[in-house]
Amino acid sequence: MSPPLVRWSPSSLVLLLLFTLAAGGCGQQPGGMGGFPPPEVTTISVQPASFPVTYEYVGQTAGSKDAEVRARVTGIVEKRVYQEGSPVRTGQALFLLDAKPFEAQLASAEAELLRARAQKTQADREAARLRPLAERKAIGQKEADDAASAAEFANAAVKAAQARVTEAKLNLAYTRVVAPISGLSSRAQQSEGSLANANTTLLTTVSQVDPIWVLFNVSENEQLRINRAVADGRLALPRDNAFTVAVKLSDGSTFPRSGRINFADTRVNPQTGTYEMRAEIANADLALKPGQFVRVVLQGAQRQGALAVPQAAVLEGPQGKFVYVVGKNKEGRDIAEARPVVVGDWSESNGKNLWLIDSGLTAGDRVIVDGLARIMMPNSPVHVAEPAAAAASGEPTTATPPALAATKP
Repeated sequence: MSPPLVRWSPSSLVLLLLFTLAAGGCGQQPGGMGGFPPPEVTTISVQPASFPVTYEYVGQTAGSKDAEVRARVTGIVEKRVYQEGSPVRTGQALFLLDAKPFEAQLASAEAELLRARAQKTQADREAARLRPLAERKAIGQKEADDAASAAEFANAAVKAAQARVTEAKLNLAYTRVVAPISGLSSRAQQSEGSLANANTTLLTTVSQVDPIWVLFNVSENEQLRINRAVADGRLALPRDNAFTVAVKLSDGSTFPRSGRINFADTRVNPQTGTYEMRAEIANADLALKPGQFVRVVLQGAQRQGALAVPQAAVLEGPQGKFVYVVGKNKEGRDIAEARPVVVGDWSESNGKNLWLIDSGLTAGDRVIVDGLARIMMPNSPVHVAEPAAAAASGEPTTATPPALAATKP
């Protein structure tokens, strides 16, 4: 039995013909994939230049002076006279000890001083009375000498009594425990009614926080890497560690005042394998408190003769990081070549974010920075648009790297 004949109307034949021609024409467009035109991309030509480099790491704030407040005499804590956690001044009273025993000791010492002075007066009169008699040979010389010695002993006793009075006054004054430095007070370690032993019992601590210190550590590996870059002339560090130190708080905001490095240890801590560093920041308004965890950003280093690309141009693949550069195929058309790269630090300047490239690129390479999402696969054709004027020179577009800060030890 023969199949039924299909009858085509004139309009159906016209539509079929147009569809066939369109399908054939799409496959004949040069350069594209799947019949589509090459995607339009934007490039920059990388050139060697100097870029600012910042180093960032985690630090912790600490008072520039930390004083432990202890009683200088043994006594009962009678009263706390400061607000815990409040700013205190040098000499401000913090605790009062029971002063009654020391008042009694002072009274006893003063009475002993009066007795010693009376004995001295008597001895002086006796020596004065016997001296002329001895000169006239009316008495023996020994008797006059004994009277003079007694006067000297009495004078020494007066001085000893005066010293005991001074000591008793000091002990009485020490019942008023004062702040040794100005700064922020801590909580009271002893409650009222407890016994404070002289020079032993910790009552509280006071931290001087203006200026405040920020402590951080630089890893030995990072220090060696920086030293090699400096020796090779690829990196220039500020003289005498004159970095500008910025502090980022836990909420991501930047502290409004910058600081400077005031200590850089030349020894490696054998327990941590790091160099200890310390920055100093003005803190008159007490905005920073001791013990805060912050991120310290060191600014001032310059990477010399480096190649850099925008952060968005660096992609991550199975074999590591790579960028797309514009190359040529056999027909001489532009294609997107995948180029593996080794990235270094990040750089930040004028609001732009850059990766500094350690290897993988050469001067003059045209790196694709826009239109990357439209590239289907490596070596696919692309259409290069006019390069961005601001990026043509390899001008930095940066972000602060997570690398630790490094300085010359």
